[in-house]
Amino acid sequence: MEEKKRKLDTVRLQNMAYGHKTASVLMAAVELDLFSKVSEGATAIEEIAKTLNISILNTHRLVAACTGMDLLIKNGSNYFNAQDVERFLVKGKRNFAGPWLLSQKRDYDRWKDLADHLKSKKPPSILGSYEAFTYENAKALHEATYSVGLGAGMRFAREVDMSNRSMILDIGGGSGAYCIAALKTYPHLKAIVFDLEPVCRVADEFIAQWNLSEKIITHPGDFTKDPFPPGADIMIQASNLPQYSTERLTEVFKKGYEAMKSGGEYHLVGEALDEEKGGPLGPSLWGMAEVFAGSEGRSHSEKEVQEYLEEAGFVDVQINEFIPGSLSRITGKKPE
Repeated sequence: MEEKKRKLDTVRLQNMAYGHKTASVLMAAVELDLFSKVSEGATAIEEIAKTLNISILNTHRLVAACTGMDLLIKNGSNYFNAQDVERFLVKGKRNFAGPWLLSQKRDYDRWKDLADHLKSKKPPSILGSYEAFTYENAKALHEATYSVGLGAGMRFAREVDMSNRSMILDIGGGSGAYCIAALKTYPHLKAIVFDLEPVCRVADEFIAQWNLSEKIITHPGDFTKDPFPPGADIMIQASNLPQYSTERLTEVFKKGYEAMKSGGEYHLVGEALDEEKGGPLGPSLWGMAEVFAGSEGRSHSEKEVQEYLEEAGFVDVQINEFIPGSLSRITGKKPE
């Protein structure tokens, strides 16, 4: 006898509507440093309450919510961090991503009014709100993203052989994390971070912390309209894909092709949709976020990026998985 089909209910939709609540629980746990305390050995309710300096009642509430969200794992009367939580949300660990997650709080108020923003008839611009980016904006953004950017940069340096390369041009390089990671792995390299002037000032600070200021320089400018510095044989454009339109990306890729040395490689590391544009969720939401920036940007599929690179002149364009569900690495070569 066939098993009866499960009746439709609203649970899936309710869980989506609760998104702001789950985000708030996660951020409260990070702010209270719950996961660090659990990692250090406070695994029972009473111990957690004491180390967090909150009531037993509120500890029960917080721990139950975190367990329901699979952030904590219950074993008997004790609680332990899930594997990703232990790796990324314990203070003091190299991969601590707390600042990046907490930076999302600034989006709460505007996302609740998304429908109003979608109805806006104001024409988009190339950079949108990024045109008014200040040093303070850049500092806040890249202090939040630096740890995850450095982790991604280290992965890039492991996956991409740069032993025969000489110069990196990081297009929209932000904090310089990819260049820092590359030079820690390949000390013979030199690199240029090409980004807006306020961002370059912030990048200089991060680069100086690694004593790499002589090998990594910054080049202030708007890469959508300014010429590219020549001489690079490897170019990286990471985590800014949804900020731009098809036309703009194709123009940027063409400029990259013209400025690149023969035999060089262009690596687009971006939040790309799959071929059918059916996800993943993260890249689709990054495209949606551009409605608030007022830019021309949208989500692009891996296949579309491949076509943009080919139109610019690159050959042997390959789509590579980079961080599943988050980032793809799409690579093209300039013929010898």
